[in-house]
Amino acid sequence: MPCFAFNRRPQNMLAGVLMALLCAAGSLATARAQGAANEETPIPDFSSNGVGWIAQGVNFQSPASGPHQVTNDPAHPFRPPGRGEAPTWRIADLNNPILQAWAREQLKTNNDRILAGGTGYTRQVSCWPMGVPAFLLYPAQPVYIVQASKEVLLIAQMNDEVRHVYLNVPHSETVKPSWYGESIGHYEGDTLVVDTIGMNDQTWIDNYRTPHSDKLHVVERFHVINGGKTLQVDVHVEDPGAFTMPWNTVQRYDRVQQGPLMEFVCAENRTKVGNVDPMPEAKAPDF
Repeated sequence: MPCFAFNRRPQNMLAGVLMALLCAAGSLATARAQGAANEETPIPDFSSNGVGWIAQGVNFQSPASGPHQVTNDPAHPFRPPGRGEAPTWRIADLNNPILQAWAREQLKTNNDRILAGGTGYTRQVSCWPMGVPAFLLYPAQPVYIVQASKEVLLIAQMNDEVRHVYLNVPHSETVKPSWYGESIGHYEGDTLVVDTIGMNDQTWIDNYRTPHSDKLHVVERFHVINGGKTLQVDVHVEDPGAFTMPWNTVQRYDRVQQGPLMEFVCAENRTKVGNVDPMPEAKAPDF
């Protein structure tokens, strides 16, 4: 019997009262559910009013505790350019326990070359994609975040690099390795959680050139702090092919009223810088 069909005949009075009570209870439950839905925390807005985010540095920041990213060898302090003193290249601390033997050996080779007078450029100076999580280390120029219902775009203005984060879907059963892998995401309150797998082994974890394997798995948690002035990304890294244990790191961005995304052409810059080869060029079309 529908809620509006209340029957006043005596023999049906009890049934009618019971039905009315059930209808009232159902309406209350519906109202409560709608109220709860209306009170849900809205998704964070990382992109309003032409906002860009500029990285606070080109090295990751250490978490409060626990295993963390490769940092600088304390015997060879890193001094970036533009601070009134002679700059130096990064020398990786080889004592970090997260490193498997082969990864430590690659970093030692890089350290030895720099200490012998070589350079320590990263691949992005020759237009190579940075990969994940090194995407978070693009310097000087902003990252833009475009949020839609099914996808979030993370766009680095430098070299117009774009990461696609597909929302509320599972990872593909088979993921073909690529520069930025396959990123899926979802919101947890005020946080965008991004889970990335399927990266090739041609990028580095960071600007120390820390290597990784194609088993790399990265989870990033984007959330705004400091009254909306800072975007913090908490990063969790697992790679049983390169690291002895999972580890965590942090990157922070400053909010800037940057205006629209600007074109930044890098592909034509095929110059070999230091010991980093330029981006390869196909001799013939592949179609």
